[in-house]
Amino acid sequence: MHQLCIVSRRADLYRQLIEEADLPALSLTDNPNDATLVLADPPLITDRLAQFPQLRWLQSTYAGIDALTRPGLRSDYTLTNVRGIFGQLISEYVMGLLIGHQRHFGRYQAQQQQAQWQPHSYSALSDKTMVILGTGSIGQHLAGTAKALGMTVLGVNRSGECSASGFDQIIAIKDLSEALQQADVLVSVLPATAMTDNLLNADSLSHCRGTLLFNVGRGNAVCESGLIQALASGALSHAFLDVFKQEPLPAEHPFWCHPQITVTPHIAAESFPQQVMEIFKTNYLRYVEGKPMQHQIDFALGY
Repeated sequence: MHQLCIVSRRADLYRQLIEEADLPALSLTDNPNDATLVLADPPLITDRLAQFPQLRWLQSTYAGIDALTRPGLRSDYTLTNVRGIFGQLISEYVMGLLIGHQRHFGRYQAQQQQAQWQPHSYSALSDKTMVILGTGSIGQHLAGTAKALGMTVLGVNRSGECSASGFDQIIAIKDLSEALQQADVLVSVLPATAMTDNLLNADSLSHCRGTLLFNVGRGNAVCESGLIQALASGALSHAFLDVFKQEPLPAEHPFWCHPQITVTPHIAAESFPQQVMEIFKTNYLRYVEGKPMQHQIDFALGY
């Protein structure tokens, strides 16, 4: 019998879904000493890993697992995350804000309060190039959405290669400046790794020309002082930020009152328990059958 412990802010719902799934040879436990399997929100389990002496497999309820791959944390277990369920939500977030910005919807709402009739010029998205940092499932979904609206889409990843369709060109991260020079819209969906830490800094962002920046990956990818410098210089025209180095974002942080920054509280894509459970069920059946599980994390790479 495999013992599963749930560590999540939505533990009650996950418990209900587990019971309804009626998976073979699986029972629930609240005792970390007995648990061989864990279903967890990464931030809630990080400081408790040592309490699970028999841990064999941890299924993250999030796509982001950087809280579990930091140096010094144990890595003597199999870690899997959730993928393939966030592309739609991230695409809605990015394209919704992008269209609103391009078409000046916020300005028109403000003008309405003043009974002011004042049109503003705009250009079609089909004239724009989007550069997506990260070509995994989220990046691929966003690329397809952007291309459906006529945008040219470039992807950036470690190798400069990607077997998936949807991108007009793939550029290696070592040639990031080449991609940024072409970006009307820059979207980071990158995970938190040593390679991505402060990747978007004053130097790299200086290659942009009035670019709109979206960060919906991890906050570590953006150097905060470099971002403010890029906005001041005109390299960036606006930044839409959903993730930050420190969350919640402190009330005194300059991002809150910066006129060229839009802050949202890490809501671009939520982990819906029903979708997470489908991934857990598939992986659990693979686990008991001794088959490789989906979405395994390489601790050395951090994703």
